[in-house]
Amino acid sequence: MRQKEQSPPPSPFTPPSARLRHRKHTKSQEVFPDVSKLNGGSNLLVDDQNKYRSMWVRTLSSFWMLGGVILILYLGHLYICAMVVVIQILMAAELFHLRRIVHESKRLPGFWLINWYFFFTAMLYVYGRILRQHLVNTVTSDKFFCKLVNGLFKYHMVICYFLYIAGVMWFILTLKKRMYKYQFGQYAWTHMILIVVFTQSSFTVANIFEGIFWFILPASLIAINDVAAYFFGFFFGRTPLIKLSPKKTWEGFIGGSFATVLFAFMLANILGQFRWMTCPRKDLSTGWLHCDPGPLFKLEYYPFPNNIAELLPWKGMWISPVQWHALWLGLFASIIAPFGGFFASGLKRAFKIKDFGDSIPGHGGFTDRMDCQMVMAIFAYIYFQSFVLAPGSSVEMILDQIERSLSHEEQQKLYAMLGQIFQDQKYGYM
Repeated sequence: MRQKEQSPPPSPFTPPSARLRHRKHTKSQEVFPDVSKLNGGSNLLVDDQNKYRSMWVRTLSSFWMLGGVILILYLGHLYICAMVVVIQILMAAELFHLRRIVHESKRLPGFWLINWYFFFTAMLYVYGRILRQHLVNTVTSDKFFCKLVNGLFKYHMVICYFLYIAGVMWFILTLKKRMYKYQFGQYAWTHMILIVVFTQSSFTVANIFEGIFWFILPASLIAINDVAAYFFGFFFGRTPLIKLSPKKTWEGFIGGSFATVLFAFMLANILGQFRWMTCPRKDLSTGWLHCDPGPLFKLEYYPFPNNIAELLPWKGMWISPVQWHALWLGLFASIIAPFGGFFASGLKRAFKIKDFGDSIPGHGGFTDRMDCQMVMAIFAYIYFQSFVLAPGSSVEMILDQIERSLSHEEQQKLYAMLGQIFQDQKYGYM
């Protein structure tokens, strides 16, 4: 068998410029696989020879994930937040690995610890600000722990700042000659991951504590759109949608959009009937909540026009106001949120990989499943704060703020001062 011809290694007496040219020439011969052709043949699912096997694996993984999510939802708010934290860590691990160069990392033993140091410092800062009042409300019955928690949160920002500065100093002390570019590239990549991961997760956790409904509905719409678009593209897809995702088709995109909006309208009504899903959580306890669902989740009767009612067996429909809000969430989940997936596809093409990981058979890694969820979580929070949350300050909101912000002694002092004000007004009017 004839061996392939190999260029001789450069002589130690070869000038440095010649060695550099040799290395450039060798590097130019590297061939990377085309991600779009990893499945062979056509990119469309309708032409994929292994599409039924792929669908079966993907379906089994989806049911496995669905069962796990339902169990965690049953356990309550705190366990859902724990699930979000675990997914965060797994996503960060996949993204850290994506940028790590093996032979460079071997020359910097322990450098990966700096990535995780910044990650957990950011986690302490973000979740400390989000869960501050919830933790205070949890320990408010214990005088010692209440003072301890209030004292820690008073200096929370200072603590996180100096932890971050310590990380910067640690990074600077690890800089090595001829490794500057790689190390600063890792530093920038780490901060990009922190922005991407913690931005969406902070909004996700905020949605959870406003009520599980505002977490599960947006997340479900993304999953519904993904499944519907997959099956519409699986059976009818013929027209490619975007080059970044060769298997995405216009048929899948349009069919998935209609299905998502329809399911959004129906699913909002179903989920709104579970009171423990609609109640906001104001502490970190794990018990089920029981509260008045409020007018947003109460059904209202909408009669049909006379000319339409004559043709139908019923004269109107019972619809809750939250279902109208769900339509807007469904539109965003089906039209705008998929661009989060297209962004992730472009990133994968930049690194010449098919998936971010292989943690979930048939789906790839956790980052592959969360690309659209990141966009959706932010929109759901902004929509809730802008269009759903009642404007202004009610008596309940003021009392809630007093309970969150003041200690027991301060609340007693406020009570005495209000009593004195009412007494003065009473005698003043007489």
